Amino acid sequence: MRFRLLFLTFCVSLAAHAQPGELTGFSFLRMEPSARAAALAGSYAAVYGDDINAMFYNPALLNEQMDGTLSLSYLNHLSDLNAGFLAYSRHFEGLATFGLGLRFLSWGDFQRANEQGEKLGTFGASDVALTLGAARAYSDRLRYGVNMHLIYSSIDAFNASAVATDVGILYQVPEHQLTLSASVNNLGITISSLGVTHDDLPVDLRVGLTKQLSHLPLMITLMGYNLHDLGDSPEGGTTLDNVLYHVSVGGELRFSRAFNVRFGYNHRRHDALKLSSRLDLAGFGIGAGILISRINVDYAFNSWSSLGGLHQFTIRTHL
Repeated sequence: MRFRLLFLTFCVSLAAHAQPGELTGFSFLRMEPSARAAALAGSYAAVYGDDINAMFYNPALLNEQMDGTLSLSYLNHLSDLNAGFLAYSRHFEGLATFGLGLRFLSWGDFQRANEQGEKLGTFGASDVALTLGAARAYSDRLRYGVNMHLIYSSIDAFNASAVATDVGILYQVPEHQLTLSASVNNLGITISSLGVTHDDLPVDLRVGLTKQLSHLPLMITLMGYNLHDLGDSPEGGTTLDNVLYHVSVGGELRFSRAFNVRFGYNHRRHDALKLSSRLDLAGFGIGAGILISRINVDYAFNSWSSLGGLHQFTIRTHL
């Protein structure tokens, strides 16, 4: 029993510490839900368009361009960890744009053993979150939205559950091709925890900015996260380190409507995952997207230093 708990704790810590914020029982909520977002290193809080997965960053990003959009994503994580993401949206004129999402993470199979090391079979662990979101326009420039999440985590016979909400606003400046956003994510209550220690939700105060350059086919994205906890930077870090610990940045080169190349960087992940004092690509993301007929296919690779990398695929289409 002790062996399997120690081993599972190591795996959970390895995956979750690469995410923004502190380790919690529901840290899987911080995972990037699409390949496009992953390639931009999670800097996705103000990317306005037809990608339904943006609702997981800020519900105010739900809009009529997403009407009838279905998105399926798969993340091939390290070891036996695998994650899947499903999202669908519908727009009702005069009412709102609604989004439905499902996030699932499987930790694979673990060997069960007693204190003497005798093997007693295997057990599994998984996390799942069901999301319902809605957004509407307040004016030509301002939008607001809200998400509701039902969250469930399990390890063998132990389980935890929670209810959470996201609240967000979005402001657009079309003449400058600029979008600004702000949201509070994963604010809610824990119904039950995995053990005697209370499992907190990974609450996150975020702001986002997206700017389309006028004379280059380049979209710049910037996201500030964990802004409610500005004191969680590492001790001994410089002022620049403290700022970068709350910022992720990305860019998307739009060569045509059918082909895009993306890149991103998250300094917190780089600092948590780097294993070399030399040039280490931990925290960097790259990817591309192509449009084939009515189907968008996206791919992302995120480096985890010498441990390997994460491969993520997304398929989106308008039904």
